[in-house]
Amino acid sequence: MRPRRLPRTFASAVALALLLAAGCTGSGAPAGGPAPRATAPAAPPDAVALRPYYAQRLSWRDCGVPGFQCATLRAPLDYARPDGAGIELAVARARATGPGERIGSLLVNPGGPGGSAIGYLQGYAGLAYPAPVRARYDLVALDPRGVARSEPVRCLDGPAMDAYTQVDQTPDDRRETGLLTAAFKRFASSCAKRSGRILPHVSTAEAARDMDLLRAALGDRRLHYVGASYGTFLGATYAELFPSRTGRLVLDGAMDPSLTAERMNLDQAAGFDTAFRAFAADCLTRSDCPLGTASVRDATARMKAFLARLDRAPVPTGEERPLGEALATTGVITAMYDEAAWPRLRTALAQAVDGEGSGLLALADSYYERDPDGGYSNLMSANAAVNCLDQPPAFTTPEAAAAAVPAFEKASPVFGRGLAWASLTCAYWPTKATGTPHRTTAEGAPPIVVVGTTRDPATPYGWARSLAAQLSSGTLLTYDGDGHTAYGRGSDCVDTAINAYLLEGTPPPPSKRCRRA
Repeated sequence: MRPRRLPRTFASAVALALLLAAGCTGSGAPAGGPAPRATAPAAPPDAVALRPYYAQRLSWRDCGVPGFQCATLRAPLDYARPDGAGIELAVARARATGPGERIGSLLVNPGGPGGSAIGYLQGYAGLAYPAPVRARYDLVALDPRGVARSEPVRCLDGPAMDAYTQVDQTPDDRRETGLLTAAFKRFASSCAKRSGRILPHVSTAEAARDMDLLRAALGDRRLHYVGASYGTFLGATYAELFPSRTGRLVLDGAMDPSLTAERMNLDQAAGFDTAFRAFAADCLTRSDCPLGTASVRDATARMKAFLARLDRAPVPTGEERPLGEALATTGVITAMYDEAAWPRLRTALAQAVDGEGSGLLALADSYYERDPDGGYSNLMSANAAVNCLDQPPAFTTPEAAAAAVPAFEKASPVFGRGLAWASLTCAYWPTKATGTPHRTTAEGAPPIVVVGTTRDPATPYGWARSLAAQLSSGTLLTYDGDGHTAYGRGSDCVDTAINAYLLEGTPPPPSKRCRRA
């Protein structure tokens, strides 16, 4: 699972790789073993064939959304053949409001991979980022290639996605294992059939190169950037490819690019277990807790038993889709991203225990970005496409996934089994991975701020510490709290430190630690 950031409203677009249905990337090295060391792909020279792309200027137009402008950026489909076919990428901005001297453009990305940066800009960042930041920066969003408005990867249609999200992720026998692997294969083949042109060209390295084209088109000497969750991997990749063009980078809810997919998924299982234990401990103090009041261990056992019952006998939701174990697990995981969602989760769990599953179904639908009419955004499709291209698959056979189940269940008694099996997705992907796990140093880049939350479920805190140590100019900002990412989530200490860095270029002191006010 990779990091995907969910706004407090459970609206669309965000920041985490969806392990439950899209799977994660990485090699098949044993969990806990050393990650392969490799360098990121070398930045291509500004060759003759790339000059027209670097020379372009954006033609801004009305977006149809008050306060925002839109434009189209042209990029080569394949950077190895820049004189070949091209691709058009969607861009939006909110102009600096003033007062104060404009610093430049600030690119924002909410993660995913697959979250719409434009949706994030228009729905949150361009309206709710701190006023001093909005005053002095043009806030800019680029939907990465394959995402939302930028030639989106398309796979399953709505009804097929409904079926896919309900497939049993914890197979108990050979028949159920066959059904799960068949679902992964159908998903992959549909992506190849509907999006074969772009599927080999949606890697993070290519998206980072697109960001450099955007920097040039905006007329900026350096690229300033705030990336959340998977957006931290994108930002770190940019800094590795273009250290001399890197400006002020905030990497919030950091990923560790040196990890294999198996290790990454195992770490995430532990991260979601930490978040669930925090939820359970809080739940025990509430009169409406549906998990009892005895202990966190008892609450964990009750949750496991509840999900096992749903595996045997789904409950009605008022729709044609009953709530089974797969959708219920997704609904619970959704609420782990933000402690503000815990009251909603308590209510939804209580309803489901009583035989009415609509609350958990609604949480799962928000995670998958399913609209009331049964349509889905392309989040899930893009998520798998990017993940499966960035690294080799975590597991290549059902036997390998099954063998890893005990380790995953040890890391997370509630979520581990499903997360282990979801790691099999990329085994059936139609395009071969072009990336590998690697340490990212970005030698020569100016100071980069890496933010980690101590009980982050999707990007465990250890990842932020690791990335900050890998980067030659990395500095770690710690948020001692719950939920996924830290900037703009209630800590004045975090926000003040990041704002000072963005506005003045001064990073926080090493190992600065913040709590929620």
